[in-house]
Amino acid sequence: MQYLVFFSRAVDRFSWHVGQSLRWVALALVVLGVVNVIGRYLGARFGIQLSSNSLLEAQIQAFNLIFLLGGAYLLLENGHIRVDVLHSKFSAYTKAWIDFLGSVILLIPFCLLMLGYSFNYVLRAWERLEVSPNPGGLPLYPIKTVLLIGFALLLLQGISQAIKAAAVIRQGRQ
Repeated sequence: MQYLVFFSRAVDRFSWHVGQSLRWVALALVVLGVVNVIGRYLGARFGIQLSSNSLLEAQIQAFNLIFLLGGAYLLLENGHIRVDVLHSKFSAYTKAWIDFLGSVILLIPFCLLMLGYSFNYVLRAWERLEVSPNPGGLPLYPIKTVLLIGFALLLLQGISQAIKAAAVIRQGRQ
């Protein structure tokens, strides 16, 4: 069990660092939004094009990064949705069982299913070096790859959560 706990802590540290680095992506998202709005209104005011599809798509892709890569961090920080009214009344042992079963029965299979379905989708995007159909649009294959990375991180964090819950269950039996 010690090796599993060591693995869990390593996954937790990695998820935490990914989550912290997404702060910079959030800042870039805000800056892109401001630049797009200012460019659109100033451009309309002076009759020139100051905004572009690539800036708009960069804003969308920054949001996608936060959404896809932030899931593991959100799970680590217990920011996921649950029925806290019921959950708060349970003992640590019962909560651990709920978290363990939820991870093993729902989260881990879901992540595996999404990885399986996403793999060919991402592979086709790389084979074609897929680019946005919009004029001046950005390449799509890198952001589509984040699908796989995001679900892999969520899978690892789900395994980590199951390990931590199993440790609590094991301690509760003794």
